Amino acid sequence: MANHKSALKRIRANEAKRLRNRYQAKTTRTFIKRLKAATDKVEAMELYKKVSSMLDKLAKKNVIHKNNASNKKSKLAKFVNAIA
Repeated sequence: MANHKSALKRIRANEAKRLRNRYQAKTTRTFIKRLKAATDKVEAMELYKKVSSMLDKLAKKNVIHKNNASNKKSKLAKFVNAIA
């Protein structure tokens, strides 16, 4: 167990960041599922903008790898463009 005040604070801060990262990643996954379920092109385009932004933010904060975010955005863009 940590003995220093700074180590105790770091433990608290790390836990807070872990929970925030988990929440944001889970929310992004939910929006991706919503986007994949969309059948209307206009609705899909709106959702794609939001999901793309969320993925960029996760990558910027190193919650997910930047290439992972890029691959997901690419696949989702193909999906949205294929909707008739």
